[in-house]
Amino acid sequence: MIVACWQATSHCGNPSAPLDRIAEVAGRAAAAGAELLVTPELSATGYPRALADVDSVAEPVDGPTARAMADIAATANIAIAYGWPEWKRDGVRNSVALVGSDGSTLAVYNKVHLYGHRERAAFVPGDEAVVQARVGDVTVGLLVCFDVEFPEPVRAHAVAGTDLLVVPTALESPWDMVADTVVPTRAFESQLYLCYANWAGPEGDGHFCGRSRIVGPDGRGEPAGGSGEELLLADVDHERLRAARAVTPYLRDRRPDLYRDLL
Repeated sequence: MIVACWQATSHCGNPSAPLDRIAEVAGRAAAAGAELLVTPELSATGYPRALADVDSVAEPVDGPTARAMADIAATANIAIAYGWPEWKRDGVRNSVALVGSDGSTLAVYNKVHLYGHRERAAFVPGDEAVVQARVGDVTVGLLVCFDVEFPEPVRAHAVAGTDLLVVPTALESPWDMVADTVVPTRAFESQLYLCYANWAGPEGDGHFCGRSRIVGPDGRGEPAGGSGEELLLADVDHERLRAARAVTPYLRDRRPDLYRDLL
């Protein structure tokens, strides 16, 4: 399965821009043969806008944005992972949804690890570590941004059979080393594919560092995205997964009976 990773630049404060831009990119990704498009964290609103005005942009799981994304996916005939502030009775979640190429909602994940006081003030953390769905013959798992910086949820996905871990993010400089070092390490130590889709360029007082990438289970991948908008493509190959797990058998040789204190 070919996966497309969209490294996006700012929506420039235009609330009508996100869905139009995702629709255009979905068409390009599908034309390139991709079966799945991964977009950055809170791609349907923009990360800073969601934090600044979360109550006005939050929507339920079946709200207008979800319906629009379903139409986009079905029209382009491609599955899409997109983020938005999800309204729930107990508070707003930083969520990512995986919608199938027929427009059906396959999975929804709420970000578990919230980063910094701004996110903790805006969102309620999720309470489910492993959320998966099938896209074609690939088991796709979902995390968001800061989640991937913890080894435990990534390993939990590997143990649960995730082939491709999708991680929308909003990583700012000077934390480029997360994209350059931590993300490939997570893919290698858990022998899975990892698609890390970031924003790029200036936004308010910050600067998103780009560096989006699709990393293989051996820790290697295509060159990372640069500092601007890009669409990266890679093939999720089951044979490469089997080979990586055979050569570096971390999953087989681990000793969870000795790690009980981690629980």
